[in-house]
Order: sequence, then C-alpha cells, then structure tokens
Amino acid sequence: MIRARAIALLILGTAVLAQAAAAGMSDQAHRSKINGIDLITYHSNVKDVIVILAALPAGDAMAESGNIAIPTLSAMMLDRGTKALDKFAIAEKLDNVGAEIGFNVGVESLGVQAKCLKKDLALIIETIAAELRTPALQVSEFNKAKQQFIGELEASAQDTGARAAEAFNRSIFPAGHPNHSHTLDEYRAAAGSATIDEIRTFQAKYYGPAHMTLVIVGDVSDADARVEINKAFAGWSGGQDYVRPAAPAASPAAAQINVPLADKPSVTMMLGQATGLRYSDPDGLALNLGTAILGRGFTGRLMQTVRDKEGLTYNIGAGVRDDTVVDGAWEISASFAPSLLSKGVEAARREVAKWWQEGVTEQELNARKQGMIGSYSVGLSTTTGLAQTLLVNTQRGYDPSWLDEYPKALKALTATQVNAAIKNHLNPSTMILVEAGSVQVPK
Repeated sequence: MIRARAIALLILGTAVLAQAAAAGMSDQAHRSKINGIDLITYHSNVKDVIVILAALPAGDAMAESGNIAIPTLSAMMLDRGTKALDKFAIAEKLDNVGAEIGFNVGVESLGVQAKCLKKDLALIIETIAAELRTPALQVSEFNKAKQQFIGELEASAQDTGARAAEAFNRSIFPAGHPNHSHTLDEYRAAAGSATIDEIRTFQAKYYGPAHMTLVIVGDVSDADARVEINKAFAGWSGGQDYVRPAAPAASPAAAQINVPLADKPSVTMMLGQATGLRYSDPDGLALNLGTAILGRGFTGRLMQTVRDKEGLTYNIGAGVRDDTVVDGAWEISASFAPSLLSKGVEAARREVAKWWQEGVTEQELNARKQGMIGSYSVGLSTTTGLAQTLLVNTQRGYDPSWLDEYPKALKALTATQVNAAIKNHLNPSTMILVEAGSVQVPK
C-alpha cells in the first residue's frame, strides 16, 4: 500500500508540474520590493504548506580583515532568543504549531529556512524578523555558541574531505578572494578570541534588508505575503552587498599538496583549479554541462571507468561549485584506499586529459541534457525544491523567468560550445592535486 501510494503521489506531482509547465512556471511567480527586501512568492497546489527561504550577504566572506569566526557565531546566536522572548518561549511557539525555523552560514550568505502551515505564516514571518532584528545576544548563550563552534571544528579536524577542501581552496584562490579558505587553526583561534561586541558590530553592519532575498512558496497569496513582510520588517534598514573580487582568480602553477591524517582507511583526493567563471557568465552553463558528462552520477565517464571498469574507488565525481556570486572552482573529488591511491590519481588524470583533449560527443551531450532537465523538473515538483531554485536563481542574477528559460538554454547548447568552454577555462597541466589522509608530506 505504501509503494502504491508513493507511485500515486509521484504521478499526481508530475501531472501538476506538467500543467504548470504548459502555462509557464514563471507565470506563477510574483516579485516585489518590500522595505528593501527582494520578495518572491509562488503559489503552488500543495494545500496548507508553506516553505520560506531567505539569504542576505552576511557569510564568511564578510569577515574580511576582522575575526573570521564572527559570521558563523552571529548566525548561531539567532535562535537563542530575542529581546522579547527567550529561546524556550520561541521553541514552544514553534512546537505548538509544528513549524520550523533554522539559520546557516555559507561563504557569502546567511541563510534562513522555515516551514509552516498557511494559517501560521504571520507568526513565522514575525518570529524570523525578530530573530534577525532584535536578537538577545546574551553573554551566557554566546559562550555556549563559542564552545559549540570549537567542538564542531575539532570534530572536522580528522575529516579527510574537510581537510582536502580546505587545502584545495587555499591553493586555487588567492588571499582576499571570498572562496579562499582559512585554516582550522585560524578558525579555532578566532572563535576563542571572539567577543559579543564583535557580534553586535557585525550584525549592525551586515544584517539588513539591502540585498536580502526572501522566497515564499506554497499555499500562499502574494498579497498576504506582502502584508506580513511589510508589517514585520517595517523600519528595518542597513545591510551590505556581496563581496566580489576585483578580478577572477587566476590559475596557479600545478602543485601537489599532501595533508597527512594518520590511520585513515581512505584518502580523499581533489584535482582541479579555479575557473574564472560565475554560473551566469556566457560559458558558465556550457562548462557545467560538459562537467556533468565527465563526472556527474553513475552515468558520468569517471564512474563508468575509474569505478565500474577499473574498480579503484566506490565514488568519484566532478563538479563546478561556489560560482553563484563570484567565480568558482572546478574539481574532481574521490576517495581511494591508500594502496590504490596512485592508480586512482593516474586514472583520474587520464580521464580528464582525454575529456579536455577530445571533448564530448553529440550522443553524450543529448543524453546528459535529457538527464539534467529531468532532474531539474523533479526538483521543481516539491515545494522546497522550487523555493531553493528560485532563491539560487535570484542570487545568480536571474529573474523568475529563468524557471522556464533554463531548460531552453540547456537544450540550445552545442557540442562546439561545450568543448570550447572546457578548453577555454580549464587546463589539466596546471591543475592542483590535493591528497588528505594516510599520505606522507613530500620532502
């Protein structure tokens, strides 16, 4: 019965999506400026449920030359009470209506996620606004947040993936670039020395409606959403734009970086470079499509060769990342047993060199287009997936019409365009190799 119900729901979701697509999905979206906030609402056919996502420029990059732990610690303070209600009272209010509110920090953005019923929209918007505008910032809670953050850092100290990514980002992005990583030791020291006054100063400068995007999707009317946003955020001011480098990152000379972590059963390998591209740049979509052919999922070349044919790893893939606001990175990532590491690295280098030199075929291109459009459509069939897509598209600089334009833009790409993007923005001979795990530091 469960399987039959799941199939029925999938068919219903597909039918709803097909009906929306026929009319143009973006026709259901409304965009307006409310008290400086970029508000996007989308009424879907999911009865009673509403998903709220937001982002504002208050991520790690905004620490600039200050204490690098402050953006994360600032976000950690948001659900620890407001000037009007302590954290227990807020938790009780949310529990009583079955709603959720959460915060997270990325490279560039402070993110907000919430889910509620239609009848509780005003309550949730009011609570989010209070947490952003009037957090309690109690010293006792701040000290707990510091210890929690330091504990999370300690937990990641022996994570081969985290340590590989840290070394990789430090190597391919120059100091001062938003995607340049700080070390674990730097974060640990910064968290230990952070003060509550630094939190207050950071929030006063970076928390505000300027450049904030708020997306509300579900059983919501645009008029009701605008009323509640206007009421909850009236009089709020401030905020800063995203940090953007003066020039895209240039690819450094080829190098190998080993990060030794004792007694690890596998080694995380990363191979790649900075692209110099944002997602919305002319070659951005073409490079993403070409990269998907090389290394996305079980049908990618890397999985079919390095894993399925040669049996060197369980998981390997390629992707373009961190390119929403600024120029990003291109990478192959994989895990290998220490005894298979050299063969695995050799195989990865061989496949990327072949892909770069010979390019992708029309057959691969057409198959991957279909797969990507299918995955995109499945993502849009859920309330959360649709909200996430609208938010990311907005951060990339697109308006809601990109919901309909993306599949068209993907279909229009040719093998010539994709292969040119690969050649123009990547160079296997200058890629950085990072190995983290049971490896030795070269003498």
